[in-house]
Amino acid sequence: MYKLIAIDLDGTMLNSYGMVTENTKNVIKKVEEQGAKVVIASGRPIDSIKTIAKEIDSKNYFIAGNGAIVYDVKKEEIIYEKTLSKEKVLEIIKICEENSISYNVYTEQEILSTGLKYNVLYYHKENLKKEESKKTKINIVNNMYEYIKNKNDARFLKITICDESKSVFNSIIRKIKEVKDIEILEISHMARKIIKQGTEEFPIAYYYTEISRENVDKWNAIEFLMEKLNIKKEEVMAIGDNANDKKMIENAGLGVAMKQSTDSVMKVANEITESNNEEGVAKILQKYYKNINF
Repeated sequence: MYKLIAIDLDGTMLNSYGMVTENTKNVIKKVEEQGAKVVIASGRPIDSIKTIAKEIDSKNYFIAGNGAIVYDVKKEEIIYEKTLSKEKVLEIIKICEENSISYNVYTEQEILSTGLKYNVLYYHKENLKKEESKKTKINIVNNMYEYIKNKNDARFLKITICDESKSVFNSIIRKIKEVKDIEILEISHMARKIIKQGTEEFPIAYYYTEISRENVDKWNAIEFLMEKLNIKKEEVMAIGDNANDKKMIENAGLGVAMKQSTDSVMKVANEITESNNEEGVAKILQKYYKNINF
């Protein structure tokens, strides 16, 4: 039996509308009743993940900021962190500002942004359907450089960079690759999400990458939990869909890719499950754990 199950959120546990279906919640509950620990492994900030962890009744741990932080849900405390220094964040912001490209800074509590665009627009629209306590905190900042420079009470998990133009996006990535001691997520495809407004649906698409501290990824955070919980690599299942899930899918005892995953993730997965809109997480768990059909 797999004792630790690491599950990505966006594009994996969550459907295109940012929701966890009731069936998926019930399946996860049944799996945990059989002794497995289900751990959310997401690029989101802590407070955004907390609400979803509560929805699926997770009382163990979760991974935030693509592996920058491991959070103990019961104790309500950070037990592992590898975050970006303020100096490094300011260096990257300066490059983005000089090249007029969209970026966001993720702290442990909120997403700092210069405007509601791309992934932040998606989170904003998602928030409109949620009660106040469950919303992802978004802070629109006019002068990001000065704001970060004067902010002394935050952990910087990651920076995301977005643009609709592939040539503009590639140009900024070349410049950021000159920055030392950071990890740049290699993504060659467009992110595609759906925003629902009333009865209408609006797709949004953009190129993006994620920047974190060097040697930070979801698998390294999982290894920390494996050691803490005395769990072997062969006893880990990892489920995801995107480039930031590749390493954990490649290294887990069972690596599972969603049907709509990027090609690089599909190539390293042991199994392919249904898409996030077809409850792929619930279906793969039902395959490996007994007596959880409804």
